Amino acid sequence: MKDVIVIGGGIVGLSTAFSLSQRFPHARLAVIEKEHAWAKHQTGNNSGVIHSGIYYKPGSLKAKFATEGSRQIMAFCKQYGVNYEQCGKIIVATKPEELPLLDDLYERGVANGLAISLIERKQIKEEEPYANGIKAIKVSQAGIVDYKQVCETLVSLLQERGAELYLNTEVKKVVEHDHQVEIITNDQTFTASYIVNCTGLHSDRVTKMSGMDVDVQIVPFRGEYYELKPDKYHLVKNLIYPVPNPEFPFLGVHFTRMINGGIEAGPNAVLSLKREGYKKTDIDLKDVSEVMKYKGFWKLARKYWKEGAKEMWRSYSKKAFVKSLQELIPAIQEQDLVPASAGVRAQALQTNGTLVDDFFIVEGKRSIHVCNAPSPAATACLPIGKEIAKRVPKIELNPRFVIHS
Repeated sequence: MKDVIVIGGGIVGLSTAFSLSQRFPHARLAVIEKEHAWAKHQTGNNSGVIHSGIYYKPGSLKAKFATEGSRQIMAFCKQYGVNYEQCGKIIVATKPEELPLLDDLYERGVANGLAISLIERKQIKEEEPYANGIKAIKVSQAGIVDYKQVCETLVSLLQERGAELYLNTEVKKVVEHDHQVEIITNDQTFTASYIVNCTGLHSDRVTKMSGMDVDVQIVPFRGEYYELKPDKYHLVKNLIYPVPNPEFPFLGVHFTRMINGGIEAGPNAVLSLKREGYKKTDIDLKDVSEVMKYKGFWKLARKYWKEGAKEMWRSYSKKAFVKSLQELIPAIQEQDLVPASAGVRAQALQTNGTLVDDFFIVEGKRSIHVCNAPSPAATACLPIGKEIAKRVPKIELNPRFVIHS
């Protein structure tokens, strides 16, 4: 019998378990993960950017957690020797019609408490000599990190604190009783006083297993990248982003210097035909059927079909992908890029076709479910974990425990 079990071994699940171990230091805590290693999916295929919080609506959980999270993750990395760098980024307007959107984004960043600045063409060239732009926002708080290394550190800390960690353990069924929760897996059956669902791409399924009826379904979007060849690394110093479409929940193709070397270009965003489909050829009939039968998807498709068509075209046409990149760096050519690994984003979608833009957490009788944790979840993992840990009721744990608020 465990006191709390966290399902999901990505960065949100591990940071939640870490916060639980701080709040309830004597609890019988466990983390279960279906893969053979930690951080195999969204976390392990993350671009490694530490986001500042500039993009997110003031007052939203995204804004709150991202601004807090960027500071906390850098402090965590410094404390535990995780490789990171606060390199900064620029968000560049390349056309006059983008200037009002850039100004709106600047005001949003200021409202979120960020020390940012507007820069003109000359200063853009000082920051990124090969970038094309008429005006930009300089965001010094942004950085880069290896989120897999963050997860490895969290695992080590959890082991030191006595948490039980289970790999190769896939949840098949969850049953909430009055006084405990039963978790049936491929390997064994667990019981716990409380569970926390941090399963990312499968969060809606685990939520439904628990008997909860929530108006969201995960729709997977694959983000495809290219990588610059080493002789072209000089074209990008740090992070270069376009002005995002405020109606679309993706940031557009951009350039990212990686903490372990190399420079990525991308991603586009296309519907994945498998929840863990990292290749165009990856197809899961169950996953496809769920999406095709979901009314919310077709309402979304009708609304964004033009943007979706562009993303699909970029997926199959390297020339179209490069054309988008050339808006930011005109010197980029097709031969400068080689395909890189892709990632899949778990995007929660409501029946009415609305994309869930913010973090979305729901609570059952003896459970908490993180139903939507899109970017910047990795950046925000520490404050998210603390928030979730705070929601676990004190009365559920053995009275002998010392509770730290």
